[in-house]
This record gives sequence, structure tokens and C-alpha cells, in this order.
Amino acid sequence: MEVLETNINACFEINPKLIYDSRGYFYESFNAARFREKTGLNIQFVQDNQSFSERGVLRGLHLQKGIHAQAKLVSVLKGKVLDVAIDLRKDSETFGQVYRTLLSEENKKQLFIPRGCAHGFVVLSETCLFFYKCDNYYHKASEAGIIYDDRDLGIDWQLAKDELIISDKDLVLPSFKDYISEYSEVN
Repeated sequence: MEVLETNINACFEINPKLIYDSRGYFYESFNAARFREKTGLNIQFVQDNQSFSERGVLRGLHLQKGIHAQAKLVSVLKGKVLDVAIDLRKDSETFGQVYRTLLSEENKKQLFIPRGCAHGFVVLSETCLFFYKCDNYYHKASEAGIIYDDRDLGIDWQLAKDELIISDKDLVLPSFKDYISEYSEVN
């Protein structure tokens, strides 16, 4: 496994080592000891999630706050997405930075997103099967997020706005500035 640092502190892009033979391929999608050795992080995943989406579906930008915050290891089992992470940790030297990468069934890349970062993706293929490993359980009351088209973040989602399919819930998420202002007042 090759682990690459991103521009966000403790956010890593992971390229697994694939072993091919006449039957196809095999790879280890997660190994806790190797992950710890390569990243210095001791992560214990407790929940796996999958989502199926069609082209243009944009999910995000989501996170859970407080004691229910989640670190995630995400990958694409089928299809292709533009995957995005945003550092919302006010004490981080990379606060406010955005990282984007393509995850696909072809490249088998994974992205590790630490607690305190928002995450989202848009489906670029006809369909997509997306996989998440989480280090904390889902807790509805701790949900939070940032609006996908925030002007200050300026994320290029690689699709025209009229091609995007976004949930009603995600369309009313706050701006980056409003989220930071609200979060600062709570803490």
C-alpha cells in the first residue's frame, strides 16, 4: 500500500497494491497495522456504509460534530466520483483547505478523511457504488455540513449545475462562513 499525504493535515490518499493473475486481481483494502505504520494513526473502524447513486448525484458536504465526529476511509467499488474533503478543524494548520481527487473502480484509490473534515462526492460515471468505513457510529443529531456551491470554497464539481442531483436536505446546508460562525458560538 502506498500512502500519500494531501494538503489537509492527517488526510491521506491510499493506493493499494494490486496482485493480478489469470483469474483477475486481489488486493488488501484495509490492514490496521499497515495503516498505523504508514500514517501514525490508530484507527478502529466500527461501521461500514454503502451508497448507490446515478450520474450527477452529489452527496455532501457532510460531517458529524462533537463526540460523534467520524473519520472515514472511502472508496469506489463500481463507477467513478470526484471526492472532496474540507478541513473544518479550527485548530488545524490546514483549516479551510479543500482536497479533491478522483476515486474509481479502475484506480482503486481510497481517501482517509479525519474527524472534523467535511466530505462529499459527485458521481461522474453512469452509476456508482460507494463504500465508507467509519470510526464512529452514525448519530443523526450530530449531522452538519457545508453547502456544495459555497462561493468561498469555490469547488469545481466537474459537472454543470443543471446536471447535479442534490437532496433537499443538502440544498439548505449553511455556507462555510455561516458554519464556522455557528460552530464558534457553540464551542
